Amino acid sequence: MKEKFTTLKSTAVPLPVENIDTDQIIPARFLKATTREGFGDNLFRDWRYDANNKPTKEFVLNQPNYSGKILIGGKNFGCGSSREHAAWALYDYGFRVVVSSFFADIFKNNALNNGLLPLVVSDDFLKKLFEAIAANPATEVVVDLEQQTVSLNGMSEHFEINTYKKTCMINGYDDIDYLLSLNDEIRQFDLAHS
Repeated sequence: MKEKFTTLKSTAVPLPVENIDTDQIIPARFLKATTREGFGDNLFRDWRYDANNKPTKEFVLNQPNYSGKILIGGKNFGCGSSREHAAWALYDYGFRVVVSSFFADIFKNNALNNGLLPLVVSDDFLKKLFEAIAANPATEVVVDLEQQTVSLNGMSEHFEINTYKKTCMINGYDDIDYLLSLNDEIRQFDLAHS
């Protein structure tokens, strides 16, 4: 079982860079582990730290005025190689939602399979999110998975999500948990058709 997700109200971290690929999210040299823990330490490693392993002041994750469980990314987030570790790193760091106007398909599926909501908004709404957070880093964004809306400062937009993945996220299920939740129905079907 994973963490259940229904509604999230959080400040957000803006990363208005387009075409962020999975190697930027978690560099290949950190892919040696097979468990999901610890990847958050190296999230955006080459952007967060300089060659001497000192935090770069300019990078948003090193700026104390930005925090939260929502990452707002530029268009085409998660492109590049199909490493599931990218979703692991974002989740392990503490993000529960990544907002963009477009996600690479493999990244999107990896995120959904690991309890991280890849939320697609229009280019216009994405721009408004970036502007609102730049103007006030304390701005809270509300993601309502049941209603499939994302809102801030009186603005709201509907987003799409696969019904099965929505059910899994709301209940904290992975694929096996979902099947186990149908155990009684499967047993009744089996008895009726034996």
